Order: sequence, then structure tokens, then C-alpha cells
Amino acid sequence: MSESKSALFIDIPVELQQVKSVHSIGSLQFEGDLPATLLHLQLITTDVANWKAESDVIVVFHTNAGHVTLDDAAYNASRNIATGNPYKKLVADLIDIGVKVELCGATAKVNGWGNADLLPRIKINLDAMARTIQLVQHGFVKITE
Repeated sequence: MSESKSALFIDIPVELQQVKSVHSIGSLQFEGDLPATLLHLQLITTDVANWKAESDVIVVFHTNAGHVTLDDAAYNASRNIATGNPYKKLVADLIDIGVKVELCGATAKVNGWGNADLLPRIKINLDAMARTIQLVQHGFVKITE
């Protein structure tokens, strides 16, 4: 990110009355040490709050990003480290403001993860593809990062 002191003028303001989005996250991309996905979810939920909009924001972690949903012990075993899940507070904060966080059941199965391995309030869906299709068919906009 640039540290420029230039003025910023928004040419295309956006204000929505309703946000229905499903974020399909199969791998993590970083801005510094922060996964961009978590930053972007914070941005959209802040926008939603500012707009006083209705929202249904769902994030589905799968494939190489599934570990974001793990508790400390499962995270350590999966990542072969001893630091615990560095994303657990960010995930909990998102859930606290209404983001629904899900783990792909196929990803869980391949990795040997069960419900007891997850952070609190994480749900496991059948699989990321079927869940995303279901949500899109119900009017959700798909965001892929």
C-alpha cells in the first residue's frame, strides 16, 4: 500500500440496500501478513454497517484455505507448527458481526478434520462447489479470491 498524501475522491460512489454474497476461498493471498480475504470481508461488513443495509454474507473456506477454520490443536497438527491458529480472532470478529463462516466438507474429509477440530460457530457444508451453486441459485453474488 502506498503512503501517498494525495487526496482521494471517489468517482463512483456505491451504496447498497441489500448485500447477499458468498465468498469462495480456496487459497490465501496476503496483503502484508493479513489474508486479503479477511481484510475484504472486514471492508464489506463495514460498508454494510455504514449503509445500514440488510446483509447475508457467507464465506466458504476450502482446499488450501480450509485450515483458517481450525482450532489451535488441529491447526498446529495440520500446519506442523506450535503457534496456534493466527486467524482465530479475525474469524471470531467476523462471525460476531454476522458473517457466516463455513468449511467445505470435502476438504475436511480429505484432511481428516471433524467438527471438534473447528473454531466455535464454524459450520461444515457438503462441499464448497455444491454450496456455492446453491447460494448463487438463491440470489447470492459469488466472490472468488
